[in-house]
Amino acid sequence: MRTKFFRAALAPLMLTAGMAAQAQTWVIDQDASSVIFKYSYSDTPYQGEFKNVDAVFEIDPLNPADCKFEVTIPIIDMAIDDEETYSYMMDIELFDVDRFPTARFEATSCRLESMNSFVADGMLTIRDQTHPLTFPFDLTVDGNRFNLTSEVVVQRLAFGVGQGYFANTSAVPNDVTVEVDVYAEMQ
Repeated sequence: MRTKFFRAALAPLMLTAGMAAQAQTWVIDQDASSVIFKYSYSDTPYQGEFKNVDAVFEIDPLNPADCKFEVTIPIIDMAIDDEETYSYMMDIELFDVDRFPTARFEATSCRLESMNSFVADGMLTIRDQTHPLTFPFDLTVDGNRFNLTSEVVVQRLAFGVGQGYFANTSAVPNDVTVEVDVYAEMQ
């Protein structure tokens, strides 16, 4: 029984064993993709969306350790329902978009966790503060298109997002959840 299961699990890999392992370049489909961030203010949940995210991925599903992500997030293109909240987000105490208009995530290695689950190890830069970020993701490839989904928690204060009043975590917690649902096309 165990041998049959092992052979069945390896069959797809064996079929592709003759193919040369090479990372493919994939470019984000901005219209089909979303990067949502969730936070709370005085225990009331809110969310916004980073729009116009630019991303290029080099991924070889047969050799996931050989990957490269380059993601740029234009902070000013953030979508939030409330204009006053948007103004606060752009201000010097939070994202300070006049000085730091973009955030960046760059990864240079990945590892396989299970059949379609991976982890990218990279560096996240927000407000000119750069810290390591472990980015778990699920990847589904369908021909020349893939779907990458993830949920990761970012501690905003590590990146300086929260000066003055907003440095206090009693009203706005330090943890911000980012949900990624990205579609990309092979180039």
